[in-house]
Amino acid sequence: MNIKKGQFLELDITGIAFGGKGIAKVDGLAVFVEQAVPMDRVVARIVKRKKQYAEARIETIIELSPFRVKAPCIYSGFCGGCKWQFLNYDKQIEYKQQHVKDAIERIGMIRDVPVHPAIPSDKIFEYRNKMEFSCSDRRWLLPDEMDMPDVDRDFALGLHVPGTFYKVIDTRVCWLQPKLGNRILDDVRQFIRTSGVPVYGLRSHAGFWRFVMLRHSEAYDQWMVNMITAKEDRKIVQPLADWLVNTYPQIISVVNNITSRKAGIAVGEYEILLSGSNGIRDKIGPFEFEISANSFFQTNTLGARQLYETVLKYADLSGNETVVDLYSGTGAIAIFISNSAKTVTGMEIAESAVKDAENNCRINGISNCRFIHGDINKGIAERVAAADVMIIDPPRAGMHKDVVQRILESAPERIVYVSCNPATMARDFSLLKERYRVLEVQPVDMFPHTCHIESVAKLTLK
Repeated sequence: MNIKKGQFLELDITGIAFGGKGIAKVDGLAVFVEQAVPMDRVVARIVKRKKQYAEARIETIIELSPFRVKAPCIYSGFCGGCKWQFLNYDKQIEYKQQHVKDAIERIGMIRDVPVHPAIPSDKIFEYRNKMEFSCSDRRWLLPDEMDMPDVDRDFALGLHVPGTFYKVIDTRVCWLQPKLGNRILDDVRQFIRTSGVPVYGLRSHAGFWRFVMLRHSEAYDQWMVNMITAKEDRKIVQPLADWLVNTYPQIISVVNNITSRKAGIAVGEYEILLSGSNGIRDKIGPFEFEISANSFFQTNTLGARQLYETVLKYADLSGNETVVDLYSGTGAIAIFISNSAKTVTGMEIAESAVKDAENNCRINGISNCRFIHGDINKGIAERVAAADVMIIDPPRAGMHKDVVQRILESAPERIVYVSCNPATMARDFSLLKERYRVLEVQPVDMFPHTCHIESVAKLTLK
């Protein structure tokens, strides 16, 4: 069949691809269908035609898959915050496990690696401890809002339509954050709208209000509100901070990050404390961590405990090992395993993260961890030579080839690899497999209703 853009096809969905789209086959050609579930039968319109595949969008569902569920969120299917709410959760983690297995076999070219069933998240809603909401002077309308004459099209505070920087939904309720976060967000929305000060234009780059970031402590049920603005003007933001702390005793920190950069990143060039403390504290297992507005912390606190317990299990420490933790961030993994190791040395390129890690060690009374600020690509050789166990938790892009080479040269007996991207994890395995055997992989679901999955792998020297 000669498939063309704009064509309508009746399709049987047979699987889900990495990235979350349903898969159908037409005369051997893979067709990726947005928001489709295996065992759906749909009429879909081809929106992109490439030599090796096509992409389509559902026009009509002829037969519903038994794996479909009713999404509780009114923004499901439009918002990029979570795209799998309509898929049964048990099936979500089943497909995530399969994606990890497929990546290792197809990209890593390694077969027969045991990939265990994914550990499910303790919470499948209200699990995120950090949410960022964008301000915009143009509101992206949902289909049922198109014909409403009284809808304000010149204001939005919320989440983006997937794959866009300028399409912002005015998000009234987000199911990923605790309920109180939605009340706080709505009050901030009302304040901004009546402030008489313009929100930021994502195309014009003019305006004052840019982002609202909410952080929540799972352990202590405390909140931080971070307003990100285009310039400093305390007389505008201070009344909002005062009102928030007087209204919500759970809010113990209100800060204002200021950035004049055009990049759509909710990080300030500098920060002003408006009320309370500079941060909040949360716990992963028995360990406590101080979290500032811009510091990294796993967004699913309960999921992080499951992830780090898996790291500790795979490290198989007796108390006598020297451990090197590459990409150590704010020290969470190093601190979590510290009681089981002789020493832990973390390496991290971000100086602010190193300072946070050292502070978190002081908070927890940890004395056998040290953290080195520097470029791992350049400074790894002399640091890892004596490592018995190496923990690697790289960014989504995986490891640089120079880092892989240094690891192969130093040859630690065991490696625990932590990944948020099965594709780059599998690629790194292919670079390490000359000297290392991948014994097992444990996926850990920290992002319900998304296609993302964390994985922990155990490797040993051949």
